[in-house]
Amino acid sequence: MASVSRSFSRALRTAAPSFRTTSTRTARFALSQQTFRQQFRRGYASGKEEPADHNPNTMLYAAAALLIGAAGYGTYKYKPELIGMEAKPKGPFVPKYEDYQKVYDAVAKALEEHDNYDDGSYGPVLLRLAWHASGTYDALTKTGGSNGATMRFAPEGDHGANAGLKAARDFLEPIKAKFPWITYSDLWILGGVAAIQEMQGPKIPYRPGRTDRDVSFCTPDGRLPDASKDQKHIRAIFGRMGFGDKEMVALSGAHALGRCHTDRSGYDGPWTFSPTTLTNEYYKLLLEEKWAWKKWNGPHQFEDVKTKSLMMLPTDMALIKDKVFRGYVEKYAKDNDAFFKDFSEAVTTLFELGVPFNTEERWVFKSSFD
Repeated sequence: MASVSRSFSRALRTAAPSFRTTSTRTARFALSQQTFRQQFRRGYASGKEEPADHNPNTMLYAAAALLIGAAGYGTYKYKPELIGMEAKPKGPFVPKYEDYQKVYDAVAKALEEHDNYDDGSYGPVLLRLAWHASGTYDALTKTGGSNGATMRFAPEGDHGANAGLKAARDFLEPIKAKFPWITYSDLWILGGVAAIQEMQGPKIPYRPGRTDRDVSFCTPDGRLPDASKDQKHIRAIFGRMGFGDKEMVALSGAHALGRCHTDRSGYDGPWTFSPTTLTNEYYKLLLEEKWAWKKWNGPHQFEDVKTKSLMMLPTDMALIKDKVFRGYVEKYAKDNDAFFKDFSEAVTTLFELGVPFNTEERWVFKSSFD
């Protein structure tokens, strides 16, 4: 490269004065293809040797061509990123907050676009999926919980308490296909977080790190609440997961959302007048409405005396029959902010039960309302 530069400088000094003008200085870096081809043939022709050309301008062109060619080669050799070649290999993909926010946004968008489910939203059934995936945890044996997404397999997917949740799992399949790097178990919980926030509920901190497991990790039937039971059963089920009375009542507030179906649980109807919006209305209705046994051929459930359009389960009514439980019901009925605070904390704990996380960091995602 240095010898080429020196030849170019000598040629420039011996060139005619008329050549060393501003316009020709520019032109020497924009050689015509014809001139380049002529110089190339002179240097590499295999035919009869031509007389040497001592024209200083010709020498200048030749030197410039060599200089430009050498510079181009240097660019190719030492800066491959400029032409998309020899790129450095990338390491394994490690999703960050922004990547999970994109998944959240995809769930929120799907909730908005697909309004042909119960009461116009898949939100309640997504929350139920996340709840039931997590609510199988047993603190004594350290089994169950959201880690594994074992509801994908029989027999767990066929447990009576999980009837109807295939709709939620199918709803999330296109999002799993769009973001194949996320595990089912992380996606199901993220779907529940999005459902709560998109139904105007509180912010739910989220922590990724769940892994998918095989059928051998399926949990036994009977770990989820039985709606026909009383407060003793509630304490047994939630206590097995490690929750106290406050968390039991706060988590029951999820019944502000969705409805029961005769072809699933056997029960029928919504708990509140706004089953796609999360508020403390559930607690208010428990205390303020008059409830009576519903006269029908289905399982024992309560209906409101005034409109006969709402329902409560025996486990719901147990919350106002038990003195300790009732105190929390009254607290949440009076203060929606207090309910949101305790609900967010309890749900965050529920969603993380039994998960061997590698980080303590939690993220709060922006909802479509932010």
